[in-house]
Amino acid sequence: MTSSERRTAPGGHLCWSYDDPESLADQTERHLAASLAAGERFWYVTPRPSDLVAERLRALPGFTDAVRRGAAEVIPLMSTYSPDHVVDPPAQVAAYAGATDEALADGHTGLRVVAEATELVRTPAQLDVFTRYEHLIDRYMRTGPFKAVCAYHRPKLGDRTITELACMHPQTNVEDLLFQLYAVAPDDGHAAIAGELDMSNHELFRTALDRADLRPVDGELILSAADLRFLDHRALTLLAEYAHRRGATAVLRTPRPAAARLVDLLRLPAIRVEVTA
Repeated sequence: MTSSERRTAPGGHLCWSYDDPESLADQTERHLAASLAAGERFWYVTPRPSDLVAERLRALPGFTDAVRRGAAEVIPLMSTYSPDHVVDPPAQVAAYAGATDEALADGHTGLRVVAEATELVRTPAQLDVFTRYEHLIDRYMRTGPFKAVCAYHRPKLGDRTITELACMHPQTNVEDLLFQLYAVAPDDGHAAIAGELDMSNHELFRTALDRADLRPVDGELILSAADLRFLDHRALTLLAEYAHRRGATAVLRTPRPAAARLVDLLRLPAIRVEVTA
């Protein structure tokens, strides 16, 4: 399996940026097949119940039967999200957690959702709230049998908005994305940082940290950096400032000893590097 395939394989939490609705339809069918094979309940959430993707799903062999059995459904966007298009992050996570519990109670192994969420991030205020929700739901996925594809129409949103959304996901089809910040299992710490942090994305890194709103435990913010290939001194300084504002020490777990040497050189007491095997 190639790196690109690993980043977009069915499952987990995927940001899918698309230009052509056909590509979204193909991705949705792929997840529908994986979901039904795994015994999950599947939802396609759309602002337009008669759109291309919904019509293609309804034409698939077995989809009508899956709907009859309660294993699949096309959900109007506004029945899942707030009517004013501004998501309340904790309330939305609770709603999906409740829907996942219902799926389990009905005999399914979990819930998988493909949501076309472009209309929920059209303004700066919407984007700020929704990216906070993206990280919060990512945390829930580390403990609950819930999977999601968050689909966004690039021509409507633009590259910058797509980047701000994609960097909050562990999986994405955005090829030019330099770094990602996403949740990890509770035993593994607070979050993971992957990719590269350099002068081109310092502001995005700062914004992503603020939106993730990591909460210290026993005075520490534990960050997995196993897949972080590079970070410069400014990125470390931003992380130290973030930890200091929260009265915590950022514990950076990385296999790269150079990070520890750089922290020592910069004299950043708010960061402790743990070099892993």
